[in-house]
Amino acid sequence: MTEPIWWAVARSEEINSEKPVNVDIGDQPVVLWRDNVGVVRALEDRCPHRRAPLSLGCVLGNGMIQCGYHGWTYDGATGHLEDIPNLKNNQKFPKLYRAQAFTVSESSGFIRVCLDPKAQPSAPRDEILPLSGSENVALGHEHYINALFDNPALLINIRGVRFTPYLMTELSEQDGRLVLERSCQWASPHWPAPFSSDFPITLRISTDAASGESELLLRDDQFNPLLSAILAPVPAARGVTQVRWRAKLEPRRPGLMAKTMGLGTPLQIYSHVDGAALRELKPSASIHAAELRQEIAGRTERQDAAA
Repeated sequence: MTEPIWWAVARSEEINSEKPVNVDIGDQPVVLWRDNVGVVRALEDRCPHRRAPLSLGCVLGNGMIQCGYHGWTYDGATGHLEDIPNLKNNQKFPKLYRAQAFTVSESSGFIRVCLDPKAQPSAPRDEILPLSGSENVALGHEHYINALFDNPALLINIRGVRFTPYLMTELSEQDGRLVLERSCQWASPHWPAPFSSDFPITLRISTDAASGESELLLRDDQFNPLLSAILAPVPAARGVTQVRWRAKLEPRRPGLMAKTMGLGTPLQIYSHVDGAALRELKPSASIHAAELRQEIAGRTERQDAAA
């Protein structure tokens, strides 16, 4: 049995008890909402009656979700059909009319969903990075992760930072995550020069091998943290990748260029990727990433077999 994959399908502030929200995990549509006590619920976004999207319905005062087509009502925890208009309240309904329920975990300002109903969420993390946003990127999930390893400049912009093609540390596995550190420069028009061997800052990228959720840490040459961020790419329908992110800019940032990072939003996620640059991008770290993923998957299979 492989490890369950937890997908960060929404930021906590995006989901409320007023209106259900549709998200995708690949070709699987999911509806999210908060029930009457604030717990996030997730069901397949299809009513079993006529396959209408439940996200077009409403959240009732008792925390259940009601389909907007014919008013069928479902319990968020189990997906059980609880009510059909004009029928008696004690009516028992066939199990056929049950919406698929998914496991939900809320932690660090993200709402994560696992399509494995037996999955158990890990212990929640308390810190919530204050800056956040969401983008729909016209690039497939696997290609998105590979581009992040090979050239993050195609996907993200950190104010005042120029990513270089040089790695401070090669991609490696650390506790089941894929980790590399990229040498960076300040994007000053005069100093350092584009071909300087001086790299005063580095970007550490630590990526979950299964989901691609990545932790970014920008540090100066004294290992002072400047920016922390989480990128959560999720495969969506029609080859699109939905990217949710959260970030925190450190209040103490030595140096003039580091201080200017606070002038506006320090992190930007591009919704459009330069197709010509992507086509010309030569795979580098992503090649090793594919090999490490295979090693991790093989090790998990052997552990499952031994168990």
